[in-house]
Parts: sequence; C-alpha cells; structure tokens
Amino acid sequence: MPYYVYRINEGPLEGMKLLEKVDEFESFKEAKNRARALRAEQADGENAQYKVMFAATELEAEEKLSEQREKPILAEWEK
Repeated sequence: MPYYVYRINEGPLEGMKLLEKVDEFESFKEAKNRARALRAEQADGENAQYKVMFAATELEAEEKLSEQREKPILAEWEK
C-alpha cells in the first residue's frame, strides 16, 4: 500500500478541511522526508499542514484525514 502526502487547509466552514494530494510514495521514509521538506519550505504566514497517510487508495486516505477525532483528555499537569 502506498503512502500519500497531503496538504491540509481549513475550509470555509468550521470543521471542514480542504485536502490536496501532493505526492505518493512506496516507502514511509521517502514520504516522511517529503512532508518534512514541504513543512520547511512553508512561508511564515501559511497555515497549511502536511501529513503522511498510509492507505490502500486515495479515497481511503482522504476519508481518514477528514474524520472528526475527539480531543485527547488532558491530565491536570498537562494544562
């Protein structure tokens, strides 16, 4: 299964994400290095995130990235 590198921007509505596939790799190391390079090249005011997703298809990768996940519970000392 391939590793996909996505650029993620906030959408026009709250909780909505705009996903743009940047690249696709067969190894995690290559995908990770590409994502790191893209993050390093980002302009200061740019709010995009770059994420690596392991999935069978592009559709599955986009579904996983679009999921609304619960915020982790913080312990008192983490606040």
